[in-house]
Amino acid sequence: MSATTRIPVLYLSHGAPPLADDPLWPGELAAWSADLPRPRAILMVSAHWEEAPLALGATERVPLLHDFRGFPEHYYRVRYDAPGAPALAASVRGLLRAPGTPVQDVPDRGLDHGAYVPLVEMYPRADVPVLQISLPTLDPARLMDIGRKLAPLRDEGVLIVGSGFFTHNLAALRHRGPGVPAWSAEFDAWGREALAASDVDALLDFERKSPAGRLAHPRTEHFAPLFVTLGAAGPDLAAPRTPVDGFWLGLSKRSLQFG
Repeated sequence: MSATTRIPVLYLSHGAPPLADDPLWPGELAAWSADLPRPRAILMVSAHWEEAPLALGATERVPLLHDFRGFPEHYYRVRYDAPGAPALAASVRGLLRAPGTPVQDVPDRGLDHGAYVPLVEMYPRADVPVLQISLPTLDPARLMDIGRKLAPLRDEGVLIVGSGFFTHNLAALRHRGPGVPAWSAEFDAWGREALAASDVDALLDFERKSPAGRLAHPRTEHFAPLFVTLGAAGPDLAAPRTPVDGFWLGLSKRSLQFG
């Protein structure tokens, strides 16, 4: 791959550990990754790591963090022995510290399920170096600015992945009837239209401008990685691809590719 090849940037709905048992979703993720240029490294931003100032996870041995409870034992035996990405960590520090963004190192922090669950399906050989960074804030504008600063990594063959869930309200799902809840379907349709129109202003203010925004995201950490993706997309914001859509247990699994 040429050093001048610009890698796409992704937002994906990552699923819980049972994603591996879904009859459709793993194949969708595998087909998506097969259609992407081979990355030199992967930079993951997951909904499940909020820490400020922005933190860099493990860069040598990269363990897994089984950050869930109450699942069958075999989900805790999953392995993903991806190599670390110390060179990528150095690049991230340089890009973020130069403009004055504080950065810290958490060298024993492994990949949480928002990172490794989709990577197991997309890069099952675990042969691409991976670095996970934290969400230092949930403010959409600040996250988009972080994405803009990280965008040059795309020209170095780095796949930047924001990992969340396009709708995410587990409490409301406990009381749902059959089919997709109205709040999830309405938010998904609104988001599809806003993205197709490149209406970044509406997306940044999604809690107020979207239908059922506060029901779709009573806490916004699963939508937040999208804004890092949007910032890194830059001129590729127009007409994103949607390699994965539809619903899983009532949640929108809409996933996006820019570039």
